[in-house]
Amino acid sequence: MGLLDTILGRSKPVRPDLDQLFAVPAAAITLQAGAGFTPTGLGSVCFASVEGGAFAGIQREVRDLLDADTGRGGVPVELSQDAYGYTWLLVRQPADDTASLVNDLHAVNTLLEEAGFGPQLLCSLIGFREAAGNRPLALVYLYKRGTFYPLAPLPGTAEKRDNALELQARALLGDDLRIEEDLARWFPVWGAPGLGGEAPPTP
Repeated sequence: MGLLDTILGRSKPVRPDLDQLFAVPAAAITLQAGAGFTPTGLGSVCFASVEGGAFAGIQREVRDLLDADTGRGGVPVELSQDAYGYTWLLVRQPADDTASLVNDLHAVNTLLEEAGFGPQLLCSLIGFREAAGNRPLALVYLYKRGTFYPLAPLPGTAEKRDNALELQARALLGDDLRIEEDLARWFPVWGAPGLGGEAPPTP
């Protein structure tokens, strides 16, 4: 980083570090012990779609990679598109097997990255749900930042967040995950597959 960048307050871009995802199983234990939230077994990867046969081929390859995994019990991977045109790939694993879910999410990100679609990768999401009150919570991994943030939609409301719960989760997970310090980057990915603990219908 040069002197001009320092004067203008520009920071050096963070290199994507997908291995940060492997810290999620430990964070899941912390969330359960400290706040009573358990994994739902649902996770998703979001990427910007690109027109053309090459990207369509990669999407098929991702589905084949995960669908062929005998440990998945034959449950298909689900692709969907949100209102903003972003593509979401939903992955399922048993709720008590966060490690396998993280491995799947890591594999999807790695496959897209190695195929040259790293710039299209946006984020990955791991879903949780409160055992007692049934509130949803997600850990969102920002691909280009290499950081996580908690997202807690308020149940029964339209696009409102439980800010107190998000800050509680941030305090709990500070030793487990690289938390995104810039709160302006805690984007509310409303309707993301796996966010509410239930999968959307396959398009």
